[in-house]
Amino acid sequence: MKSFGNSLVLAAALLLAGCGGVKTEYDYPVLVPGTDNRYAPSSQIKGGSMFGEDGFSLFGGGNKANDGDGGAGIGVNALLWRASLDTINFMPVSSADPFGGVILTDWFSPAETPDERFKVNIYVLGRELRADGIKAAVFRQRRDAAGGWIDAPVDPKTAIDVENSILTRARQIRQAAGR
Repeated sequence: MKSFGNSLVLAAALLLAGCGGVKTEYDYPVLVPGTDNRYAPSSQIKGGSMFGEDGFSLFGGGNKANDGDGGAGIGVNALLWRASLDTINFMPVSSADPFGGVILTDWFSPAETPDERFKVNIYVLGRELRADGIKAAVFRQRRDAAGGWIDAPVDPKTAIDVENSILTRARQIRQAAGR
């Protein structure tokens, strides 16, 4: 009986050792930064790490090449992140991920137009304060005759205006901080 147990342990060890060459990571699809709804395998995206190229910094250590604009423990430019939140502060925030740089708002109906509502998705795309470091997507819905919400077109200039407002606010924050 003892030799049967040893044989079983040896067989299990050999079986597990044979699994060493098997790829166990899943190449999941991710949204390609700077594109509208285009996905690619995670292995094809530069900096495919969950925490970006520089990794995760809990207490702000690591790469300081961006003059401190990245913030301690935050994965994106802190000025753009704060400016984004300041710019949409009148809308309810549904989700905010400072490591991934994504801010999603919930639907918001202005008091002036209760039959219309808006939603904004903001993507902070890097650790540098640059004009191409921010992307906004604006969605609009109108109430139909039955009381339901239907998608309505949004002027493409609206998203650009939101991005420009965020960039202006980021410059104001940087000037106020004396950087």
